Amino acid sequence: MTIVIHHNPACGTSRNVLEMIRASGEEPVVIEYLKTGWTRPQLQALFAGAGLTPRTALRVAKSPAEELGLTDPSVDDETILAAMLEHPVLVNRPIVVTEKGIRLCRPSETVLEILPNAAIGTFRKEDGEVVVAGSASATAAGAGETAS
Repeated sequence: MTIVIHHNPACGTSRNVLEMIRASGEEPVVIEYLKTGWTRPQLQALFAGAGLTPRTALRVAKSPAEELGLTDPSVDDETILAAMLEHPVLVNRPIVVTEKGIRLCRPSETVLEILPNAAIGTFRKEDGEVVVAGSASATAAGAGETAS
């Protein structure tokens, strides 16, 4: 199966995940969702596969979520989903699909849970944080990953 990453090249976390996938020996299909947008069935399938709801996948930082009133607890998932279709930036990223599952890869090490070959060795993130990935687990040392 091909690995797919729903990617924003302006996001450090997304760039780190892409490079971790490549470090595993795979070249993923890269979907720049801010350019392509989303479809309702696509988001519904991704969310179901990752165990997410529109609310839990909602990107609040650096998005119009608050100004659109989407952070109010009374707003239902259907309203959030409709807003995500209109404003693709509202979906948190990156979302990665592999034969082992679907994950919202935040923090970036989450991708190791679903890579066919997660033994990427020592990986240095853009912010200098070091991730050491063995066959089934990852440990991180250093500064925490910053939101972008």
